[in-house]
Amino acid sequence: MPSLVRPLLQRRTALLTTAAACALLLAGTVQAAAAVGQPAPAFTLTDTSGKTRTLAEFKGKTVVLEWTNPGCPFVRKHYDSANLPGLQKEFTGKDVVWLAVNSTEKAASDYLAPQQLARWMQDKSGAPTATLMDEEGTAGRAYGARTTPHMYIVNPQGTLVYAGGIDSIASARASDIKTATNYVRQGLDEALAGKPISQAQTQPYGCTIKYKS
Repeated sequence: MPSLVRPLLQRRTALLTTAAACALLLAGTVQAAAAVGQPAPAFTLTDTSGKTRTLAEFKGKTVVLEWTNPGCPFVRKHYDSANLPGLQKEFTGKDVVWLAVNSTEKAASDYLAPQQLARWMQDKSGAPTATLMDEEGTAGRAYGARTTPHMYIVNPQGTLVYAGGIDSIASARASDIKTATNYVRQGLDEALAGKPISQAQTQPYGCTIKYKS
């Protein structure tokens, strides 16, 4: 084999091997995303007060995961109207754990530091059990969270039983809330009554999560 051809073939083989490895990594990422009916991915995150929180600490309770970003108009729709604060208060009053998760990377223009996010949540009368910081995006990617809001329900056994949108009308208009089917309330009511969730997967809508690249 000519001396000039051999290095070119070796380089091409290396590139193909790298591409194949990347494809496998991507496939693994997709397969690792949370699936309804499967165990909810574990996570360890810090809340806005600096306390370490894990999903495991809430085993035995129904848990709602709410991906949020105050810079998103779809999130503001549900907070300014008191829809999300109302849901949080209603269901934490029924012993449901509600965790708001912010996976916005620090470099994003609408990123809020923990104290700022806590202040915003307080100003909006939000009442989650905790607000969690996920700047590295590990929890968000594990769940396959794509939008804010993107909602999940985990049952007391640690199984993911709902994934999708907060409701049935994908708009940023608060006036649509009263005519939309609230999938989270519906799912929680069914789960707490010991019934299977009738719409366990729906289409999430909102702003794209700004993950760390």
